[in-house]
Amino acid sequence: MKTKDENGMKQETQFAEEKRMETFSSTSTPGYASNHPVTRAFDTFASAVTRWAGSPVAFGLAVISIVAWLVSGPIFHYSEGWQLIINTGTTIVTFLMVFLIQQSANKDSVALHLKLNELLASHRGASNKLIGIEDASEEELRKIAAAYLKLASEKDDGKHTADVERCVADAQDKPSRT
Repeated sequence: MKTKDENGMKQETQFAEEKRMETFSSTSTPGYASNHPVTRAFDTFASAVTRWAGSPVAFGLAVISIVAWLVSGPIFHYSEGWQLIINTGTTIVTFLMVFLIQQSANKDSVALHLKLNELLASHRGASNKLIGIEDASEEELRKIAAAYLKLASEKDDGKHTADVERCVADAQDKPSRT
């Protein structure tokens, strides 16, 4: 039921925000990336490069390259061109590696969230209110973190799940102090 007045729109928006906190990740997250062949190829390439870049062989090649560059300094009289070679090479490698490492980090983050979601969903005493929390705004995360800090300071009386759900609901209702 949609209303046209301002109060109705505010209530509808608030309801949508509350429902979002109770669902799985939205389609804007990397976990729901398209299954396009280019995306799959990039993912495979990024994974292979980041694994190789973290290997002892890659480190050894980097050290050998730097030593070769340093040794060639006197031959080229430490010219601007000699310096430009290392500056340009490291800049290009760094620029490209940022994207490849970020792709791998995004994939690892999604995998970690899915594992945590499975743990939350499989444990009877755990609250599943936080499944999909990675899509929450920073303000929502601060409110929920404050609720957990409050919960941690209260004494344990065996009603953990009910307390968690109460604190999360309280955090979503109260405006933040930040």
